[in-house]
Amino acid sequence: MLYRVTVKSNRIANGIRLEKGMSVEVVSQSFPLLSTQQGKEQVNNAFKAKYGVDIKKACADTSLYLDVVKIN
Repeated sequence: MLYRVTVKSNRIANGIRLEKGMSVEVVSQSFPLLSTQQGKEQVNNAFKAKYGVDIKKACADTSLYLDVVKIN
């Protein structure tokens, strides 16, 4: 399954800045995506690859800060 994960609002935590609208696409069998450690790692790796930010270190790897939409 393909998911689009988007940052919901601006956040600065632990020296990491996330901006509303930053998004990545992740292919995963985890559902819901942020409910498993594997899914969270996939999302974090995608943000690291695209933006160079560690959302786990920013404590933003939850649905409070990320919007997840299943694309297909």
